[in-house]
Amino acid sequence: MDVKINSVKFAATPQLETFIDSKVKKLMHFYDQIIGAEVFLRVENTEEKENKIAEIKLEIKGNDLFAKKQTKTFEESTDLAVEALRKQLTKYKGKRRRA
Repeated sequence: MDVKINSVKFAATPQLETFIDSKVKKLMHFYDQIIGAEVFLRVENTEEKENKIAEIKLEIKGNDLFAKKQTKTFEESTDLAVEALRKQLTKYKGKRRRA
């Protein structure tokens, strides 16, 4: 699976990119027909501390799945987005089996 990481208006550290890459690739354990993933990292210009946004779009055959989470750190946002995608994949896989 190809994982593209885009950081909007800042440069992501190699450690952050490695962390995100490994987390997103773990989704292959739940559904092996993922074509690719695109991750967008963004910082909101707000006074709040929870201003780090991670958006992940998973490309799978016939559909795309999407999750967006906003927290204090990119790692936490990524964790929550990956967990949301894991649930979506499980649900999608269940629907495909019944069809």
